[in-house]
Amino acid sequence: MAAVSDLVPLPERGRRYRTERTVRLGDAGLDGWLRLDALARFLQDVAAEDAVQAGVPAPTWVVRRTVLDLEGRPRFGERIELTTFCGGLGGRWAERRTTVEGPHSRIEAATLWVFVEAVSGRPAPLPEGFHEAYGEAAGGRRVSGRLLHPQPGDEARRRPWPLRASDFDVLGHVNNAAYFSPVDDELARLRAPFCHGRLELEYRDPIGPGAEVDLVVEPGAGDESPRMWLAGAAGIHASALVGSRRPATTEAPPAEGRTGRARSNQGL
Repeated sequence: MAAVSDLVPLPERGRRYRTERTVRLGDAGLDGWLRLDALARFLQDVAAEDAVQAGVPAPTWVVRRTVLDLEGRPRFGERIELTTFCGGLGGRWAERRTTVEGPHSRIEAATLWVFVEAVSGRPAPLPEGFHEAYGEAAGGRRVSGRLLHPQPGDEARRRPWPLRASDFDVLGHVNNAAYFSPVDDELARLRAPFCHGRLELEYRDPIGPGAEVDLVVEPGAGDESPRMWLAGAAGIHASALVGSRRPATTEAPPAEGRTGRARSNQGL
């Protein structure tokens, strides 16, 4: 069974959806590059548009894991093309692959979306019509729902990360795109511009209103890459690995009970 980090190419057959966006003023940072949280919003919005056009019902989906391979970042004012398709299936989750191309950049993204029951929050079988719409593009590829990131070490430093009302979506949790803001913020502090390489973000436990969280950082030394975690009183909410350093630990897949997640009202 493949991991989400194994980015598959565009399939020769099956459904694909293409659209375009312009990097607007609210999407770019001080350096003029497309911010990571804005990129994540583009990805979830394109996913929702595709699902609507495919006629797939829009129940509750939550993000388990996102992988980004960057070869440059789009800049303010540039027109970008997004092509999305289903990269693989599991019993209760599916991978959405998206290619983002700009005049001087290319980003390959893979997001693992878990289908959950709206009331219980537990993973549920994929909704009616899903396999008919996306099965051909998936081509029989099965994807794992395991989380791979390690826990922070004893030497990691931490600082409070303030939550804003705008971080929360209609489901009452921090939206998955908002988790990328502390990554961009910490990279700016480290003076480590990130335009090429891999970024992995895993979601373990949702952040609700009133929560107090810290940003925990291992900045890396030498050729090591930064690692980051959002941590609260009950443990780790999410984690990010920047660069090529690979995780060494594993965790049970989300089908084993209530899934760790960052809720979004955007369907796969």
